[in-house]
Amino acid sequence: MKIKSQKDFWSGLMFVVVGLGFAWGATYYSFGTSARPGPGYFPLGLGLILSALGALTLFEALTIETDDGEPIGAFAWKPLITILVSVLLFGFLLPRLGMALTIPVLVIISSLAGDEFHWRDAIINSIVLAIGSWLIFILGLKLVIPVWPTFLPFAR
Repeated sequence: MKIKSQKDFWSGLMFVVVGLGFAWGATYYSFGTSARPGPGYFPLGLGLILSALGALTLFEALTIETDDGEPIGAFAWKPLITILVSVLLFGFLLPRLGMALTIPVLVIISSLAGDEFHWRDAIINSIVLAIGSWLIFILGLKLVIPVWPTFLPFAR
């Protein structure tokens, strides 16, 4: 069997493996019922859906002809490392600086991973995401996440 699209083949394979991994990991949790789902209900369903989408992508990669076989290009190390560092920094800074300052740090550093970085866009995006996160996680879901830095007197 000939691979007709390398990009689709490897991405489909990745989706299948990750989806099956999540579905398998979900079997260690209580599944519950449809009326009262347990902690394993959502990851199992999501893993199976991800695997099915990956299988469809794999099928297309093996059956639909492309002009050049869509070869995989060079590995993009800069975006990978930049986003990984920004996520690790977010996890480290959130308990110390709070959501109001940590989300802009995450967004601005992550924006540096792209080829088209603009300060104005990154700042607007970080403000919108910080306000949206505050509305969803603090007001809506009532999660206990620090909003402001712990060293500020009004944050206590």
